[in-house]
Amino acid sequence: MQETARLIGETLGGELDDLTVREVVSGVFFTGAVLSSGHAGTAFTPIGEMPEAVCCPRTASRMPQAGKLAGMDAREFLPWAHEENVLKAAIGVAVLNALSHYLWDRRGVQGYRIIPGADAVEGLTFGPEDNVVLVGALVPYIRMLREKNCAFSILERTPETLKGDELNYYVPPERASEALSRTTAVIATGATLVNGSVDQLLEWTPRESKVIIVGPTASMLPDALFQRGVDVLGGVRVTDPGAVMRIISEGGSGYHMFGKCVEKIVISNI
Repeated sequence: MQETARLIGETLGGELDDLTVREVVSGVFFTGAVLSSGHAGTAFTPIGEMPEAVCCPRTASRMPQAGKLAGMDAREFLPWAHEENVLKAAIGVAVLNALSHYLWDRRGVQGYRIIPGADAVEGLTFGPEDNVVLVGALVPYIRMLREKNCAFSILERTPETLKGDELNYYVPPERASEALSRTTAVIATGATLVNGSVDQLLEWTPRESKVIIVGPTASMLPDALFQRGVDVLGGVRVTDPGAVMRIISEGGSGYHMFGKCVEKIVISNI
């Protein structure tokens, strides 16, 4: 995320000085940001990784600028994307996503493809020789992999999100390096981009393995991720910023946005 922020800053240059963040919403499931240009971005809200969220005074220390974010220069949010403070990181990544779409609209796409209206995982084929690791309890893909004739496992920090026999596929965090070292394909949630785990994930994954990062969070300039072994991002383009921000503020999730105010996109290096 640090390199992605740097690349966006360098590419936009002085043009970035004219952009402000018009609105920020930190919802239960997603965080959203809208630029003065009208471009918007979303990111996963890692509320489960903030134990102090149950205590108002401690939570306040996480976001001392609350109430003052609207109108800040977009450039000020670039370092937030790689903050240890995950609440600020979510806002920073949402702004990075919005800036990425602004950049694509102004400069075009170079060195990779953006496919609108597509899903990053649909159409992939897996066979008996494959060993797939899901990073995150991605229910649609759990269902899909069950129907395939391949081995798979689920890496998840909060195993209580898994239900019934889904726990048969569960791998605890302390065995993550072992599971990833023998995988042929990784399907990871975009939450890894917010909580800082993506770097370790890619380090443990064999270079020849296919790596796909999915979810509204994975909607950004892909250069730094592609250079580190990611093959595909399955993100979104916000088509109705007002509706997205309203849904996020009302506790909505991706299912409330898909096909209504965001369009799925695939950002592909293959």
